[in-house]
Amino acid sequence: MTKMTTLTDLVDSISENEENSVAVAAAADSAVLEAVSLALGHGLASFRLYDDESKLKALIQNSFPHLEYHPRIQTFHVKGAAQAAKEAVKSVYMNESNVLMKGHIPTAVLLKAVLNPDFGLRTGNVLSHVAAFEIQGFDRLIFITDAGMNISPDLQQKAQIIQNAVQIARSVGVDMPIVAPLAAVEVVNPNMQATLDAAALTAMNRRGQITDCIIDGPLALDNAISPKAAEHKGILGETAGKADILLVPNIESGNILYKSLVYFSNAKVGGVIAGAKAPIVLTSRADSADSKLFSLALAICSSTIS
Repeated sequence: MTKMTTLTDLVDSISENEENSVAVAAAADSAVLEAVSLALGHGLASFRLYDDESKLKALIQNSFPHLEYHPRIQTFHVKGAAQAAKEAVKSVYMNESNVLMKGHIPTAVLLKAVLNPDFGLRTGNVLSHVAAFEIQGFDRLIFITDAGMNISPDLQQKAQIIQNAVQIARSVGVDMPIVAPLAAVEVVNPNMQATLDAAALTAMNRRGQITDCIIDGPLALDNAISPKAAEHKGILGETAGKADILLVPNIESGNILYKSLVYFSNAKVGGVIAGAKAPIVLTSRADSADSKLFSLALAICSSTIS
């Protein structure tokens, strides 16, 4: 696949394909249907909508009449959030859909269904959030992980979080992503766990324990993304300042970095939960319409129907 440099490129790369199907748990919500409508307008996928039939039908008729008889929409009646999550997850489990999307439902309810041992989507891997950012002045997408799932991951969890992010990056054309485990400094400090983990992850990569990427760390943010800053610090090499994936040490730092890019620099973003049998889209009501579209496109690009 050609390397995507913008999120719009990502949307444009998805041709209308009958195999692309998104199962939406608890779809009777204006913000959710807005995202569905936008995605349909770009021909990204078909949608299977799970919710109370009368509630969903009334909302579509009143606010989204163009969706009522849309050929790429199917609606399914369920009673309550738990059943909506169960049936949407089962749709992915049965290969009727290749992406799961959270509607107006608590994340915990959806993830409980995802982790169900009988019909869920667990793989044994850590689930982690991967966000793809389009930032003005950069010639590539920047991936940030994990800003939304794992609170304080240990070394083994960080290794799996990297593998999840690498899989997402490779799905949009970054063949050998450069991964920077972030810390406050560029040297190993026994009093700073982030630097110890970063050094260990770098060694694991060089010994073939983490594959399909290049890991170099610990690095502070400036030296990870700016070749000029890296040069000033005496950090040399082909990957210096050219990170594709930024691994944050904990959820607080990830959350702050994520929201700083969105609110201070107006960066464009799309995000998915990776590590399950299929990508999961967890859009928020605060997300822009474009962000919801980009999240769906990222999920579709990283999924296949087996």
